Amino acid sequence: MVEKNLFYGSLMDMLDSNDPLVVLADTLDWSKYENEFAKLYSKNGRPAKPIRLMVGLLLLKQLENLSDENVVLQWKRNPYFQYFCGYSDFQTALPCHSTDLFTLEIESVKMVLNISSKQVLSFMMMKQSMKSKL
Repeated sequence: MVEKNLFYGSLMDMLDSNDPLVVLADTLDWSKYENEFAKLYSKNGRPAKPIRLMVGLLLLKQLENLSDENVVLQWKRNPYFQYFCGYSDFQTALPCHSTDLFTLEIESVKMVLNISSKQVLSFMMMKQSMKSKL
């Protein structure tokens, strides 16, 4: 029998499946972003960060109105951010350097902003609803 680690367990074991970020993460067609962003990646040089991670960070940055530095730091601290970016286990290291986002953002702003407005509106309404319940 495998014991679960209190600090490094499965993210879904500790997350509320009705949280707006979980719902949005499960609703988005991530393969669409994988296909579009794969064109920006090179097969040469250092191994690339996962596309879902980088796109997820850019989306979180916009949705939560965070700077590059803060979205990277919040990702390390927030299991909902990690789940949103495709991780199933809690991570304790920073996902990337904040300048990696700037570099990707220059090339991809239009693709990231083409997210379905219906999905974003749904996320914002759920988030507002949760705030009003507090």
